This record gives sequence, C-alpha cells and structure tokens, in this order.
Amino acid sequence: MQQAADHANGQNGSAPGPDAAPPDVQVEQLRAELAQVREEALRERADLDNQRKRLAREIETARRFANERLLADLLPVIDSLEAGLKAAAADAGALREGMELTLRQLLKVAADHGLSALDPVGQPFNPEQHQAMSMVETAEHPAGHVVQVYQKGWLLNDRLLRPALVVVSRDADG
Repeated sequence: MQQAADHANGQNGSAPGPDAAPPDVQVEQLRAELAQVREEALRERADLDNQRKRLAREIETARRFANERLLADLLPVIDSLEAGLKAAAADAGALREGMELTLRQLLKVAADHGLSALDPVGQPFNPEQHQAMSMVETAEHPAGHVVQVYQKGWLLNDRLLRPALVVVSRDADG
C-alpha cells in the first residue's frame, strides 16, 4: 500500500524518467521564463504610459479648441464693429469712442482665449491662410503678394479658423 502511495506521489524510488531535465537546465528555463515575463510587464507598462500620454494630449487639444464655435460666432460681431468704426463720421466722437472701447474689450477677450487676427497686407500670398478673391496688375507690389484685405483671417491657437479674403498682385507685364 505504501508503495502505491509513493508511486502516486512520484516517489517510487526509481530514477527520473527520460523526459525530466537536469536541475541546472530547469533553473535556466525558469530564468528565461522570468526574463520573458519581466519583458512583457515592461512592454505593458510602456504601452499604458504611452496611452496615458496620448489621452493627456487629446484632452489638452480638446480643451484648447473647445471655444472654437463660440469664437467663430463672435467673428461677425468683430467685423461689424470694425465696419462701424470705419463708417463713423468724425463728429460722432462719443459713438466712435464707445465702439472703439467695445472692440478693444472684445478683441482682448478673444485674444485671451487664443484668437489672433491675420491681416496680411504686403505679405506673400499663403493659400493655407488666405483666400484670393481677385488679382490686380501692379508695379508697386511684387507678384504674388497681398495688396488688399477684404476681410481679416483668424487663427485659434495657431490653427486656421477663417482664411483672410484678399486681393493678390500680379505682374503688370503679364
């Protein structure tokens, strides 16, 4: 009976089977498995860290551009105030002062939220920020430069919100 119990527990007194590896080989196998598990854990930790960083970048981008719609809706108000200031007569001093103050306040609020104007007169035409409405022949400006701005363009945190509507020069010869 003891012999049956010993045999069931692997203690039958006989030598290890032909499939059993020597102890030093088993230790090396276990070390290799441990190294593999450590490497997988490091890889998973790096993946989690990369995912955390990516999520933080996406949250920051969403936060920076969350007010994009609001500021886009305010652009016609800014345009109207600027047009009113141009049209105000010289004798309407109080009206002009009030409009100028209102415009400065509005532009400060917009700037505090990352909005900046594009007024590219005299600069080379940039199709990524300008929309050409027409071209004029001129000898006074280099070809391909903005001569007039119909409507300012706007950037929100250096990303184009609205292109500037411009007139572009071309050679008088051409």
